[in-house]
Amino acid sequence: MLLIPAIDLKDGHCVRLKQGDMNASTTFGEDPAQMARRWVDAGARRLHLVDLNGAFAGKPVNEAAIKAILAEVGEEIPVQLGGGIRDLDTIERYLDDGLSYVIIGTAAVKNPGFLRDACSAFGGHIIVGLDAKDGKVATDGWSKLTGHEVIDLAKKFEDYGVEGVIYTDIGRDGMLSGINVDATVKLAQALSIPVIASGGLSNIADIEKLCAVESDGVEGVICGRAIYSGDLDFEAAQRRADELNGV
Repeated sequence: MLLIPAIDLKDGHCVRLKQGDMNASTTFGEDPAQMARRWVDAGARRLHLVDLNGAFAGKPVNEAAIKAILAEVGEEIPVQLGGGIRDLDTIERYLDDGLSYVIIGTAAVKNPGFLRDACSAFGGHIIVGLDAKDGKVATDGWSKLTGHEVIDLAKKFEDYGVEGVIYTDIGRDGMLSGINVDATVKLAQALSIPVIASGGLSNIADIEKLCAVESDGVEGVICGRAIYSGDLDFEAAQRRADELNGV
């Protein structure tokens, strides 16, 4: 089970949002590269970056911070990034900078042809991010709810050749209310590619529940607010996950 610390970037700083609201952000660090170092030193095996400004602007914004993170830890562990990725040139640039995976969210839903092209051009490096509420996919920084069913879209994108799916329950994200394990498992069982859980992780009990369903295809979990607020000790959680998985 991969426990993946999230570093959300807003105006060059590390922040956390509540339910995707840019006006409800809490700053947890001024130096993104040092934050990345902190999590790698704590045993992280992958990092999850989000360019929040980019997600709303529809183009990369926090590139300097992203480059600093990649320079600090990019050769040690895989780093994945989402937010504002809307064209193949941006993907190529990020991969050249040392990024391992690019996450395509809103653009995948609005422009499936772009996702197909990205998978064709950069096979093995494309993850799709599906944000949902009550089983329906949301786009544009969660501000718009579509009529698309999560499982239907995920199956379609699997056929395109995406490397995996990050599934976020947006009703729980940033709220420390617990992972929606049932919905995550339901999605993972419908696919043959890995699913990464996201949204609401709050404690060791959530980690234990996810470890119990890893064989269903749940590969990892994004760790956000809980590891910054102190509700979850990242090192202890990773140790517990390894114990449960016999590592």
